[in-house]
Amino acid sequence: MTRENTKRLRVGGLPIGGGAEVTVQSMCNTKTWDVAATVKQINDLAAAGCDIVRIAVPDMRSAEAVSAIKEQTNVPLVADIHFDYKLALECAARGIDKIRINPGNIGGEENVRAVAEACKARNIPIRIGVNTGSLGKRILDKYGHPCAEALVDSAAYHAELIEKVDFTDICISMKASSVPLTIETYRLASERFPYPLHLGVTETGTAWNGTIQSAVGIGTLLSEGIGDTIRVSLTADPVEEVKAGIAILKACGLRRSGVRFISCPTCGRTEIDLISLAHEVESGLSDVKSDITVAVMGCVVNGPGEAREADYGIAGGKEKGLIFKKGEVVGTYAYSELCDALLKMINEDKK
Repeated sequence: MTRENTKRLRVGGLPIGGGAEVTVQSMCNTKTWDVAATVKQINDLAAAGCDIVRIAVPDMRSAEAVSAIKEQTNVPLVADIHFDYKLALECAARGIDKIRINPGNIGGEENVRAVAEACKARNIPIRIGVNTGSLGKRILDKYGHPCAEALVDSAAYHAELIEKVDFTDICISMKASSVPLTIETYRLASERFPYPLHLGVTETGTAWNGTIQSAVGIGTLLSEGIGDTIRVSLTADPVEEVKAGIAILKACGLRRSGVRFISCPTCGRTEIDLISLAHEVESGLSDVKSDITVAVMGCVVNGPGEAREADYGIAGGKEKGLIFKKGEVVGTYAYSELCDALLKMINEDKK
């Protein structure tokens, strides 16, 4: 897969774009002024594998909390700013790592200039965030309705406002709740902008539906080499967004850290309760950070072959199964012993 050669930015010390590893983002749903709650959620997200965390800054007391939050966290933080450019200035002064704005809703060009100059002085990148629901009247009058061309045109207009002050540390997102529209928009954007692209399908719903829509939209674009950082937007615990984002990167072959878990779909040849076993093994692997492949297979047709190709594997038989390690059979176990025996082996090898 050939990645788009976008401009490289740094969010804190983390590179974005220019061939850097695709990063996973999420957003806190705490009140940012509640420092203890926000710090806890940021640290929970970081523990789950989140690379960058965004916080909402709707008022000055939230902006003033940035200093204390930064002191107690290690992951790069993005301030989400709307309407009041002074909030962006306050966050910049307090050490925020990145600012997300929609330049069209923070006042005139002088306000955009003030934010860009503050960010330029401190090497803070700006993400321009455009959504189908926030397109300006000029754009809607021109195109009649939200479409890919309208979203890209809006992003280009906002980028030009920032570029006027000789600031180009810009990242761009153009999100829609429609997967086909999202894909079409980012394809156009990848041809037009030199800047890193932040991918996401917005307002996708609950964890099940949202993960599917995000996997199709984000996964399609990543597979085409488009996109430098991603957020899976779910009506769920933000930690679930991180898990889904990492899973999408793994499915696209863009991240290998952690367990790659495979299991077969079951059929009439299956002689063990494979569904329960697969869930049990997958749950038992949730804290394993090793770069390994684990296979749980249900019968003798493909099972031994798939299990042998994995680092660790189970191939089921009648009420029992074989356990493989690096292609070699290490034992035969009763169904009730398979999960514990496999996890014990993996955990002992970690030591």
